[in-house]
Amino acid sequence: MKRWWLALITLLAMAGGAGWWLRGPLCGWYRGIAGGVKLGLRQTPQPDPTTYAVLVSELERWRKDLATRHSQAKTEAARTAVEHDARMLLERTLPEMMRCWLGTPWDFNGIAAKPGGGRIACGYYVATVLMDAGFQVDRYQLAQQPSGNILRSFLAKDACVLTVGKPYEAFAAEVDVAEPGIYLLGLDTHVAFVVVGGEGFRMIHSSGSRPWCVVDEGRAEAQVLQKSNWRMLGNLTAEPKVLRRWLRAEKIVVRGAGSP
Repeated sequence: MKRWWLALITLLAMAGGAGWWLRGPLCGWYRGIAGGVKLGLRQTPQPDPTTYAVLVSELERWRKDLATRHSQAKTEAARTAVEHDARMLLERTLPEMMRCWLGTPWDFNGIAAKPGGGRIACGYYVATVLMDAGFQVDRYQLAQQPSGNILRSFLAKDACVLTVGKPYEAFAAEVDVAEPGIYLLGLDTHVAFVVVGGEGFRMIHSSGSRPWCVVDEGRAEAQVLQKSNWRMLGNLTAEPKVLRRWLRAEKIVVRGAGSP
């Protein structure tokens, strides 16, 4: 684990210009390598492109380090251990990346490439965060797909749970106690992230409803989720195949964009 500690020190040194805010979250991020998803909220929901750029850069560096360890592992147990580290890293980093977009305005045709850099639609928000996190996917192709295709571009059919017409409270109660992870959520006409961390869930998405921007909502506030009749949910970070594709920087073929 020494290399992680050294990487953190380097990260904090590089992030000096990104603001004092980074100190707390990233120290918690390192401590969470063995601890799973972080649900904590940012106190100032404003777009933060500076912190986002630091997180993107450092996550890619750490991905390469993990990829080297994975390729050099001599046993399946050793490879599994690296995949566990990759999962913990993604589950700590992705929510911070998502929240850097908070307050970025929504627009049905929005294609902003960075937090606060214009307006962004729900599909482009999900696709851009995943691409910037190191998943080798064409964000334009992915963002233009129905939500079911977005999930199935990453996850096998049996890794996605589809419910139709289930009362919201019953659905939310199940998600509250689901396996921790970063989930992709497909709705009737919407796509979002759901972060589950043992203390309920947060829905982070670019909302086409009030307040018409990227928001971080709990169970009671998630009006778009409550109103949807069709819900598909899949745990992105719980799937070993997804983690391996991320580690190896393998191209992700977008379902519905000329793929079978």
